[in-house]
Amino acid sequence: MGYGMRIAEVRCYLGLGSNLGDREINLRKAVGLLSDHPEIKVTRVSSIYQTSPIHYFDQPFFLNVVLEAVTLLSPSALLKVCQQVEKKVGREKNFRFGPRKIDVDILLYGEMKIDKEGLQIPHPRMLLRKFVLIPLLEINGKVKLPDGRSPRAVLDELGDDDKVDFYRKW
Repeated sequence: MGYGMRIAEVRCYLGLGSNLGDREINLRKAVGLLSDHPEIKVTRVSSIYQTSPIHYFDQPFFLNVVLEAVTLLSPSALLKVCQQVEKKVGREKNFRFGPRKIDVDILLYGEMKIDKEGLQIPHPRMLLRKFVLIPLLEINGKVKLPDGRSPRAVLDELGDDDKVDFYRKW
């Protein structure tokens, strides 16, 4: 079976972030658009967390959430939907790690591993990002991460460099 075919529902996790405009409205609009898709059923959304920027520091703080969904979409079709949602919310192409109205990343797609141009699943940097791991722990602390550990185990090993603050309940 190729990347384009799906015959059963798959549980996936998406990470969303925004640091331009009304960040919370951007997140809520993106989650709403994903929820409206006929082949995506959002099952859980984490609380909203405020995080400091990484890599490029001269930009506003981010608001981040992680959502759990089940989908009939293939990984590549899900990626296209995520990109369409970003466009509808108003994301404009910028430089890597720069400010954005919305970012929608596929973190996990079942236990599938994909490494091709434009699509890497699991997300290649998720184990380094507290703003992914903390909300993921909140909605499903038992999910198996790419290295087989739980979100709690990975968080316990990360340093205190990244600041992730609770912002509000979803």
